[in-house]
Amino acid sequence: MSEEARQRAAQEMVYCEQILAKSGTGILLRTLPAQGLVTWKHYPEKDVYDAASGAQWYYHCHDDSATLGEHGHFHCFVRPDGKDSPACHLIAVGVDGNGRLKRLFTVNQWVTGSQWFDAATTNPLLERFNVELATPDYLVNRWLTAVLTRYEPEIITLNLSRDEALRATGKPLSEVLEDRSLEVLSELVL
Repeated sequence: MSEEARQRAAQEMVYCEQILAKSGTGILLRTLPAQGLVTWKHYPEKDVYDAASGAQWYYHCHDDSATLGEHGHFHCFVRPDGKDSPACHLIAVGVDGNGRLKRLFTVNQWVTGSQWFDAATTNPLLERFNVELATPDYLVNRWLTAVLTRYEPEIITLNLSRDEALRATGKPLSEVLEDRSLEVLSELVL
């Protein structure tokens, strides 16, 4: 990704946040239901999926999200060969209670239940994450797409660090991918 594209993405993030704020709303208010949040539940209930790009995302929070300094996070995927193909987890995007970006992080395979893809396979898929849908919210989709574009080099590094953390255990990959003591494998606090 060029520096120019990353700068445009940073401007896009600010633009989306400003339009939402001017309208009296925000990233989370447009993502979550008015009746309240249930921990661990996916929002929207059916994950967002863009058939043209294979991009997919959902938002959720954990019981301990507040202790991590966040409200919850977006899990971002690409399904490289269409809706029925395995989902490749690209990155998780943590936000605070106002929908402001707090951290980017990678997780172990068991966390999302998606198929395991190493960094060499995952990182080239980053440029495919582009959610151009009006639903569930056009500006949230644009914002999240811009986040992954703006932080692509950092996400590439996080995915490489994730793989190194798994190798560093010295255990067979099939075993370490199911190790419940290994959840967040690399992180960048913003």
